[in-house]
Amino acid sequence: MSTPDWIILVLTIGFILLYGIWKSRGMKNIESFLLADRKMPWYHVGLSVMATQASAITFISAPGQAYTDGLRFVQFYFGLPLAIIILCTSFIPIFRKLKVFTAYEYLETRFDQKTRTLTALLFLLQRGLSTGISIYLPSIILSTILNVDSTYTTFFTGCIVIFYTVYGGARAVSYTQMLQMIIIFSGLFLAAWMVVHMLPSNVGLGDALHIAGKMGKMNAIDTHFDLNNKYNIWSGIIGGFFLQLSYFGTDQSQVGRYLTGRSVTESRLGLIMNGFIKIPMQFFILMIGILVFSFYQFIAPPLFFNAHEVSNIEHSPYQGDWQKLDAAYTLANQKKTETVNELVTALHAGSSVAEDSARIHLQHADKASLQIRKQAVELLKKNNSRADVDDSNYVFLNFVTKHFPVGMVGLLIAIIFLASMGSIASAMNSLASSTVIDFYRRIIRKDAGPSTYLKASRWSTVGWGFFCIVVALYAHKLGNLIEAVNKLGSIFYGTILGIFLVAFFLKKVGGQAVFYAALITEVFVIVAMYYELCAYLWLNVFGCLLVMIIAWVLQKAMTPFVKPV
Repeated sequence: MSTPDWIILVLTIGFILLYGIWKSRGMKNIESFLLADRKMPWYHVGLSVMATQASAITFISAPGQAYTDGLRFVQFYFGLPLAIIILCTSFIPIFRKLKVFTAYEYLETRFDQKTRTLTALLFLLQRGLSTGISIYLPSIILSTILNVDSTYTTFFTGCIVIFYTVYGGARAVSYTQMLQMIIIFSGLFLAAWMVVHMLPSNVGLGDALHIAGKMGKMNAIDTHFDLNNKYNIWSGIIGGFFLQLSYFGTDQSQVGRYLTGRSVTESRLGLIMNGFIKIPMQFFILMIGILVFSFYQFIAPPLFFNAHEVSNIEHSPYQGDWQKLDAAYTLANQKKTETVNELVTALHAGSSVAEDSARIHLQHADKASLQIRKQAVELLKKNNSRADVDDSNYVFLNFVTKHFPVGMVGLLIAIIFLASMGSIASAMNSLASSTVIDFYRRIIRKDAGPSTYLKASRWSTVGWGFFCIVVALYAHKLGNLIEAVNKLGSIFYGTILGIFLVAFFLKKVGGQAVFYAALITEVFVIVAMYYELCAYLWLNVFGCLLVMIIAWVLQKAMTPFVKPV
């Protein structure tokens, strides 16, 4: 990056950090640290909920997901509106009425301590692992810019967020997330405009979308029912509904955000705001990936987007082989660009015959370039069996750093960092909340003073922060990270949601039955994920329903039969 880009990057992030720390001064107890004294207005709640979910994974991996797989990932969010309605009518009023710090306190009141402990443990495990993945993304940015190993940038990024969260707590998170989302939205519109602006002069937005459509990237809706298809309208509406209901209703990283609201109404409005904006925002981010795909039909993309892996092989015994593949890839893409220009000419002329002919030629040219790229991936693995061969996480980042003008690169990188800081800080704050409230205060120090619990919250944040850093060091093995996070959540979310739905709606089922039902279900879900018995979104459905069914059956079996007198 240029010097102006570095200046913009440092100033933007520095301002946000200092603002959050200044707004969070004067904290004296865990209610301030964990829930910002429950005094946040609805728009703070809404932006905080949104920023918690919209991590760097959203802004780096989602365009890469669209670049490689098209728009169909947007169906993942189709179950969100219905989930928001149920959350506003049931979950929020219950949590607010009980004035809980964490969602899992309610489970001890409804069931028993072991059920609360199990559920909190499941949350801590999945959220700790997911947050580690979130830390890895901003470290990719630094490693790409500085061309150093991501191990060093992972430690650097993690330590910054640990300091920021330990000092500021939930109040710093909430105030900074509001500014972060304003800057992020502005940057996204600017990025989309820049992509369109950089297309050839004879290619407009409509042409770019037509090209992507002809190459199978505009597949936003798939109505075919298939349990093994990751993204179709059925997995999105049904599986997505269960996942979103569990994420927003039982994951402390989100529950903790809307518990900061002043009232039930403020919490509801904040969640509804997120529901209205989330799907259009995600569609817009995926569309940026589609536009980047169209851009690279006119300008040859890199043979491999991860510059660090490319640098490694260029300094290896396979350097000559790589250069031959690179030259062949450049030539193949030149031929592809010729066929794309033929397609644009046909589109402008309105000739369906010429359009079909150009489309067929384009598909053949694209297949040839993909075959060369496949050979390149095999060469990377041959050179280093541990190489990160899924470069979809690097597509948008590589595009920004290579093609955006001076100044905008720094701004876009700052935006991605801000997204990462907001979501990671929220997650660390939620991990500290559950650790202190569900374990330390409940089991270890039941009658300690406010300062003791505040100190424990901060030390817990530090501990989880370093746990997440360790997880981040291995995140490169997981492929596209926006999928990896949701797959990981799907291992746990169905079981956790099932426990809460039993608590809400199966009033005759007790703690013993739901505890063992949850254990049995979790084993089933892990086996189903390992053997890929169905697409991961459906695990949220099956996990939830299994807990409810097994708990009901166990309760019936454990209830002694009493003869009437």
